Amino acid sequence: MGDEAGMMTPDLWQRFPRVAFAGLPTALEPLPRLSKMLGGPRLWVKRDDLTDLGGGNKVRPLEYLMADALAHHARAVVTFAGGPQSNHLRATAMAARKLGLDPVLVVFADPPADRRQGNLLLNQLLGARMVYLGWAGKPNPTRAIESAIQQMRLLAAVYPGLAGRGHYVIPVGGFAPLGAVGYAAAAAELTAQADAAGIHIDYVVLAGGTGTTAAGLIAGFRTIRRRTRVIAVDVGRLWHNFAPSILRLAVRTSDLLGRPAAFGPADLELHEGYVGAGYSLPSREGQAAIELLARTEGLMLEPVYTAKAMAGLLDLVARGRFQRDENVVFIHTGGAPALYAYAAQF
Repeated sequence: MGDEAGMMTPDLWQRFPRVAFAGLPTALEPLPRLSKMLGGPRLWVKRDDLTDLGGGNKVRPLEYLMADALAHHARAVVTFAGGPQSNHLRATAMAARKLGLDPVLVVFADPPADRRQGNLLLNQLLGARMVYLGWAGKPNPTRAIESAIQQMRLLAAVYPGLAGRGHYVIPVGGFAPLGAVGYAAAAAELTAQADAAGIHIDYVVLAGGTGTTAAGLIAGFRTIRRRTRVIAVDVGRLWHNFAPSILRLAVRTSDLLGRPAAFGPADLELHEGYVGAGYSLPSREGQAAIELLARTEGLMLEPVYTAKAMAGLLDLVARGRFQRDENVVFIHTGGAPALYAYAAQF
């Protein structure tokens, strides 16, 4: 393998305050029928859809970010997302309520006609305050999002009465070094599972929304000195210079861990051709991936993130990107509640 053994260094993650929301470790499972159908490589799934707070990858970053909110004596948490069915918003609202905090959820979109479906229903049951900053009719949604983020620095102007309530602001998707620590630790967790199974993980493939998960994994694998390559599938075309921003967060995360490292294009493989019509909109290939995984492995994906990421993985396999005997782990970043909001698409 060419890797150094015994480099788990759990003390690096344990020195950060953490609220243990997730039941860790999440399972690492083979996908034998799908692997056989495709003729290789050996495919696995990391079941981060089975974390607590409704499941999904946002729980690991929230363990550290919510601990920091408590350390700052917050009474409310404010966070943002690009679409109403955001898993990040739902997980943050659930985490906040578990800790006795008020959740304020800001969406860079227009309010949907039906707010009783999927994650929006859960947010309503949780009593989360929803703020919609829509981009409808604007020619460049990406710039609209970036403009909205700048506006949110003056929270009181956007949400009257919020100032002075002891609010703690969580960036979009937990995109911060402290949030990415959750997936740096996950890289060590996954590697330990692979070692126990007697395999070397050549690649991990995952959905790229904000890039927090990818950045954490990149920093984590470097920290434990494992040569596992990270492949992210862009699911939204939300950000300018997406790959460089992920790598910059990986650098900042490594600095926070006390293991400074430099990262370049060779450390991240980003594929941008699987978004479809746009962020939060189902794609034809993603819908096909949902049905294929359900019928071959009994594994449920959702249209916004994991279906598009799996569509990318399937296409990469078809194009010969991987060797037949390589081990490729799909990071299932969750989002099952959102699936039910898209029933009409099926």
